[in-house]
Amino acid sequence: MSDTTRSRFAWTTIVPLVALAVLVPSWGRYPPVALSVVIGLVLIGAVLAAVYHAEVVAHRVGEPFGSLVLAVAVTIIEVALIVTLMLSGGDDTSTLARDTVFAAVMITINGIVGLSLVVGAVKHHLATFNPEGAGSALATVIALAGVTLVLPRFTADSGPTFTGSQLAFAAVASLVLYGMFVFTQTVRHRDFFLPVPDGRRGPVDDDGDGHADPPSDRATVTSLVLLVVSLVAVVGLAKVCSPAIENGVGAVGFPHAFVGVVIALTVLAPESIAASRAAARDKVQTSLNLAYGSAMASIGLTIPAIAIASIWLDGPLDLGLEPMQIVLLSLSVVVSVLTVVPGRAKPLNGGVHLVLLASYLFLAANP
Repeated sequence: MSDTTRSRFAWTTIVPLVALAVLVPSWGRYPPVALSVVIGLVLIGAVLAAVYHAEVVAHRVGEPFGSLVLAVAVTIIEVALIVTLMLSGGDDTSTLARDTVFAAVMITINGIVGLSLVVGAVKHHLATFNPEGAGSALATVIALAGVTLVLPRFTADSGPTFTGSQLAFAAVASLVLYGMFVFTQTVRHRDFFLPVPDGRRGPVDDDGDGHADPPSDRATVTSLVLLVVSLVAVVGLAKVCSPAIENGVGAVGFPHAFVGVVIALTVLAPESIAASRAAARDKVQTSLNLAYGSAMASIGLTIPAIAIASIWLDGPLDLGLEPMQIVLLSLSVVVSVLTVVPGRAKPLNGGVHLVLLASYLFLAANP
């Protein structure tokens, strides 16, 4: 292990533990502004540590399993956070699951995808990927979003709330779709989700020893544990900082719902950074695996979990999107299909996705 790698591993080991130590006494409290700034800095450090450990695990298990690890880990913690807030909240939480899932979908299929395509295309002239794998992932995301977020608006009862049987069907359908995709990605057609080979470049050699050696089993297990610790700290500290975020959002005149967007952006930061770094190494397929995999996991795991939790929740569970949100989702779907079909993208393609994300963020702040 080189000095650079050793020093990087040292700080990425310390920061998650420090973040967890900060989270424990601050959980459930409302820190003052000065302390919130310090917590915010620790939160950023936890995000960067999560990226590093996710890449270590990904290097050891290989693609597409590495992308799956980060996507599922983040989503499980997101689900836990949503359920906790809904159990402790009141009537204002009826749209929390919908808004959180929709924010995750828009950030992943437009933000992470757009950023990855821009980075990959600018650095390597064209961003190349496997359209069969990316297309399968995108199709699954579209089906999941349609069944769970669009259909509730058009049910016989005029929505946006599913009946008990409809919610159960949507939950089962989500799990089936997600399970089918994971089997396809990791077993049946794994080769469709591997980075497109390029004979002009050799293996990535981060430690400078001339070989792309995978980490040892011990280092992998350590990074996996620290990844989970980092992700717990990221979500927890984001929740702790939410009062300060609420005050900031209110001070600039944004609606209260925009707080969820800010937290979602923070929670998805590890995947965004990991995807952009993969794109810079000309592994855009890995970036798309992260983006679409996160969108799928956000829907395919969140909706079933919320469906089960709704047994103990009081009040309605509104899943149907508003008309403006449906339009934004439809535009994103059309653009995504046109982006994926050729198997390669120019910076323009990524820029279009980023504009759609900017439109969503602007309209979320100014509905």
